Amino acid sequence: MLVHRNLSWRAIAYYTWKSMLYYLLLSAAVFLLHDYFEVIKLHLPFSTLTALSTALAIFLGFKNSNAYERWWEARQIWGQLVNSSRSWARQVITMIIPANAQEAQEVRELQERMVYRHLAFVHGLRVFLRRPKPYNETRQEEIYEEANEYTDTISFLSPNEYKVFCHKNNPPNYLLNLQGDDLRRAYDRGWLSDYRFVQLEQTLVEFNNIQGRSERIKNTPFPRQYSFFSRVFVFIHASLLPFVFVEELRWASIPVSVIISFVFLCLDLVGERTEDPFENRLEDVPLTALSLGIETNLKEHLGDRNFPAQKDSSNGVVL
Repeated sequence: MLVHRNLSWRAIAYYTWKSMLYYLLLSAAVFLLHDYFEVIKLHLPFSTLTALSTALAIFLGFKNSNAYERWWEARQIWGQLVNSSRSWARQVITMIIPANAQEAQEVRELQERMVYRHLAFVHGLRVFLRRPKPYNETRQEEIYEEANEYTDTISFLSPNEYKVFCHKNNPPNYLLNLQGDDLRRAYDRGWLSDYRFVQLEQTLVEFNNIQGRSERIKNTPFPRQYSFFSRVFVFIHASLLPFVFVEELRWASIPVSVIISFVFLCLDLVGERTEDPFENRLEDVPLTALSLGIETNLKEHLGDRNFPAQKDSSNGVVL
C-alpha cells in the first residue's frame, strides 16, 4: 500500500516508460513528417477526438471505481480479521478454564498453542493469498516485492504440524481444523461449557468466512473486458493525439500530446494495479503489516514481549 502523499517519480517512470517512449516517438515522427519535412499532411480535426476522449474518461472512471471497490472490500475483510483475532485470543484465554488446579498448566499450554497456531493461520493465509495465479500474472517485474514463504509460520507450529501444514492443498484451512479438534478435546475434558464451546466455534466459523471472502476476490479476476478494452482505447487515443494538435501547435504538439497521453495512461494503470489486491505489489492491501500487527496484539495478550519488528516504510510503501 502506498502511504506517502507524493508518489515516487522513479516508480512512476518504471511502470510507464515504455508507453511514454512510444508517445514521444510517435509525436516527434508526426511533427517531422507534417511540419519539418512537409512530406505529407497528417492533420485530423479536433472534433474527431472529442467524443473518444469523453467516452474514454467515463470508461476509465467506471473501471477505477469498481477496481477500488475490490481493494476496499479486501481491506475491510482483513480489518475484520484483525478484530476477530483479538477476540479469539481473549476468548481462548478467558473461556477455557481448568477443572482443577492440577490441570492449570495443561490448560495454559493449550491456550498458548491455540493462540500461536492462530498466528500461523494469519501468516499462512497471507502467503496463500499472495500465491500467483496464472490469470493474474503479468510480464511486468515489480520493484517492490516481499518474500512469500510459509517459513514465517515455523515459530508458531510444532514440527509435525508444520510438516503436514506445508503439504496441504489449503494450509490455512488445515490449521482451522486443528483448532476445532483442540476445542473438542477441551470440551471433552470439561474445560469448556456448552455455551463457551459454541462461542469459540462461532469465532472459528468467522475465520472460515474471512478466508472464503478473501479467496473469492483472489479467485475471481476483474472482468477482463474492462481491462483489455481500456488498454486498447488508451492506445488508440494516444495514437491519434499528435495528428490532432500538429497543425495548430507545430513542435509544441509533441509535449502536449505526450502529457495528455500520460494522464490517460496513469488513469488506466491506477485501475489495473488496484483491481487485484492480493498480488504482493506496492499498491496491494498491506497483508504483511496487518499480520505483524495481529501478531503483536496476540503476543501481548499472552504476555509474550517478543514482538515482531515492523517493516520499514520510509520508501512510502507498506506491504
